[in-house]
Amino acid sequence: MANDHVSFLTAIDLGSAKTVALVAEITETGLRYRGHGVAESVGSRKGIITELDKAVSSLQRAIERAEDSAGMAVERALVGIAGPHVRSVNSQGGISLGARPHEVGREEIRLAVDKARDISIPNDRDILHLLPQEFILDGQPGHHEPLGLMASRLEVRMHMITAASSAVQNVVTAVNKAGVHVDDTVFEPLACADAVLRPEERELGVCLVDLGAGSCDMIAFAEGAVTHSAVIPVGGDHFTGDLAVGLCTAMSEAETIKKHYGNAVASLVPEGNEVEVPSVGDRPPRFLPQRQVAEILEPRAQELFEMMRDNLRNNGVLDRCIAGIVLTGGASRLPGLVAIGESVLRRPLRVSWPAAMAKMPSELAEPEFATVLGLIYYGHRARLARGQADGGWSNRLRLFFMKKGA
Repeated sequence: MANDHVSFLTAIDLGSAKTVALVAEITETGLRYRGHGVAESVGSRKGIITELDKAVSSLQRAIERAEDSAGMAVERALVGIAGPHVRSVNSQGGISLGARPHEVGREEIRLAVDKARDISIPNDRDILHLLPQEFILDGQPGHHEPLGLMASRLEVRMHMITAASSAVQNVVTAVNKAGVHVDDTVFEPLACADAVLRPEERELGVCLVDLGAGSCDMIAFAEGAVTHSAVIPVGGDHFTGDLAVGLCTAMSEAETIKKHYGNAVASLVPEGNEVEVPSVGDRPPRFLPQRQVAEILEPRAQELFEMMRDNLRNNGVLDRCIAGIVLTGGASRLPGLVAIGESVLRRPLRVSWPAAMAKMPSELAEPEFATVLGLIYYGHRARLARGQADGGWSNRLRLFFMKKGA
């Protein structure tokens, strides 16, 4: 029998370059695109609200356009959180079940989780996610659903993602002032993974890199679990800024040149090609070698991947990325990035386009919309887990960890 109840999901990505609101309809056959709106981001930078009124204005424009496109009012939304203020840590804790083996119950699992999360966190930070990696029974790792098993000691390893309380609250306040209630906040790369990663990559070991305008947000998986997450404070705007200084042109002109003529590998640009570069002030434009543009971009790309390599290596993650590195986000489209990344990281790289949903316009099937699409997929997965929670403890456990600060 057809379900007459229609449910909707709205996601908001407040990025440094653009603000996107996306509305999807939940049907019996899955998700269906309903509408979206995009507005230039003003008043926010690198995941931080810098001017509240301007950020609210950007949000209102994106939300209003999404409402017009969807033909409905937007009242609630899932909101992405990212930026250098996000930090993470792996923790481990456990409990003794007695001198003799004892059946692991729900209460024992909760107590073990409480021990694992009982680490010192500054008062000015919020827990965004508690993500289970594995349960350890009597020193034997690799358990994912320990309920009903016998053990004398139960431990859990998990990944904890935190964010600056003020930064999160300012984003929530801005969305609220735009007339929308925030259902939950989600670390953007975690949501983005739902849109771009394949199950076999998560199992084998992979690092997803969401290269946005303001920062490079990373999350790594192995054996299906999150092993590491980090934010590198370098994004597409840094490439643009380098061009603006190096070519002595306005940021807007530098962005255009980067998109149309940029390359992260100078040797890939044919000699003799020229680019018209507008000057600042009243001076006439100049024609410069296109290779000069790449010569400015290449050092920044090299630096970015070296920072990424050092971060992953220092946290013991790089060697576990057997499936390589997956790039997404608007800044990942710069030609030559894959070549630079593979030479620095010594791992296979690919640029990923997000999975499309039914009725979705082709313009959204681009790397720059991977985060907002991932937020929709993440929210849908959370609803499914919530709806199935009565069907078994494993679903309740997954929902427990998906909830912020649960």
